[in-house]
Amino acid sequence: MIRIGLFVVWLLRLLPFPVLKQVGKGLGLVLYAAAKERRRIARINLRLCFPELDERQRERLVRAHFKAAGRGLLERGILWWSSADRIRRLVRLEGKEHFEAVRDRPVILLAPHFVGMDMGGVRFSIDHDCASVYGPQRNKVANRMLLRGRTRFGNARLISRKEGVRPIIATLREGWPLYYLPDQDFGPRNAIFAPFFGIPAATLTALPRIARIAGAAVVPFVTRQTEDGYVARFYPAWEGYPSGDIEADTARMNAFIESLVREMPEQYYWLHRRFKTRPPGEPSLYRS
Repeated sequence: MIRIGLFVVWLLRLLPFPVLKQVGKGLGLVLYAAAKERRRIARINLRLCFPELDERQRERLVRAHFKAAGRGLLERGILWWSSADRIRRLVRLEGKEHFEAVRDRPVILLAPHFVGMDMGGVRFSIDHDCASVYGPQRNKVANRMLLRGRTRFGNARLISRKEGVRPIIATLREGWPLYYLPDQDFGPRNAIFAPFFGIPAATLTALPRIARIAGAAVVPFVTRQTEDGYVARFYPAWEGYPSGDIEADTARMNAFIESLVREMPEQYYWLHRRFKTRPPGEPSLYRS
């Protein structure tokens, strides 16, 4: 089945972008109707994070998120099989001076889980050697496609999350920028509970720890989906980071990501159980 899906994505990438975009939104609405459990998770996440919205407003956000995710899914075909020139036209870079300002030291590109995250990562890899951390997929075909898609251009190095921190540190010290996505719930190991939308969320402490050991600058790099493509924006390197206070540094990361989510709430990855791990004694927030 996944091979058929990949063939469809490969074929549809040949469509003009305005048409592909609309097909992607349509796919998102199909997934919204069919993916009952993921729809439920998204509703719970949005209820927790946006209690000020009424149920109708949150449901519009759920639908908008599925449409954005459907677009992102089909438009990955451009990343996986189209030319570098087409990707350059699709993904516009902004604020590159913030990256260039810290090129004399190791750099971590903080890339939160928005629907356009792969677009920004691949676009960056066209112009620069780049390393990133990935989670191996259970399906071998999907895993092979993920690896191929992220290593098509230039020198790209992928580090499995299972390998731990040491190869990440070594890669940074060799001068490779690291495209890093640390904002999901991977359980309590190497994590603390830091606030995210006012809710204690199990959050990896790896970003400040790696930045301290490698002497790396942290440059947020956030990709926004737009009606005519994507905009991947570099933000200024964080000053005074890490501070040496692991809890404050982790909370700072979550606060920054939260501020971006509020700017484009339909584009954050709400289908993930972001609050799955709970402090001792607290019940699950996703129990049916």
